[in-house]
Amino acid sequence: MATNTPPNPKDSMWAFIAYYLRFCRTQRALSGEATGRLINASKATVSRIENGVDRLDGQRASLLDKAWETGGVFSLLVWYASIDHDPQWLAQYKTFEQRARIIRIFEPLVISGLLQTEEYARALFIGGGMVDPEPFVAERMERQGVLDRAFIMVLLSETALGWPVGSPRIMREQLAHVLEVAERPNVVVHVIPQTFETNAYPGLDGGLKLVTGDDFGEVAYTESIGGGRLISSPVEVAEYAILFSRISAKALPEHRSRDLIRAAMEAFSDDVAKEQSQRDTGRK
Repeated sequence: MATNTPPNPKDSMWAFIAYYLRFCRTQRALSGEATGRLINASKATVSRIENGVDRLDGQRASLLDKAWETGGVFSLLVWYASIDHDPQWLAQYKTFEQRARIIRIFEPLVISGLLQTEEYARALFIGGGMVDPEPFVAERMERQGVLDRAFIMVLLSETALGWPVGSPRIMREQLAHVLEVAERPNVVVHVIPQTFETNAYPGLDGGLKLVTGDDFGEVAYTESIGGGRLISSPVEVAEYAILFSRISAKALPEHRSRDLIRAAMEAFSDDVAKEQSQRDTGRK
């Protein structure tokens, strides 16, 4: 079994679980293979959990508690980690994202990061109070490489199409970029119309991402102000998959979604023309 340095247990509750699992295993002089048999997992899976790449779920935690007679410690740790905001969520999420085969995203307020242009992303970071957005913009653009490797399904609220970010020109170019990316055979974009027929629907209180990979199954990430949750428990992930399906049921078909995006883009085109006219008038 690999002897890599375990995650710092002070980084997060998930890091502590990884650290504590390795501690308990070595204390009992068990191999990764033997521990894997206890939780119905491979030696490689145990290694990934101990190195913080994968996360222990509730079912496997319960098996450890029973086998090692811990009094339910692992189950409690997983429960507390699951309900807490994770300071390391982004690093963890990016690891799963880069290994993904399928990514499903719902964004209620802004264009999804995987579909953003540099200028749109920069305006978002600046609007959020970031002093030096350039490293974050570069990182976001780099992450878009997943568009060449995975199947991507994005649900956008109509609100995200019209919410002003940066300038009319930036918005027009951003929406044109969404249409361009949506032409890829591995990318599907749907828009949820802002109408009384749609009305209130699940997900209005925050974004949701579901990431599926061959070597880790499926994880979910939910967003909220000041942080987020990365969920790996199969039972919880299944609940979020149901939530995503309920949200997607409100979305327009692809062709009607593209029509709505084009209409929003043309509305910003009119604003761009007005801005240009005002600039030309000011030069006179």
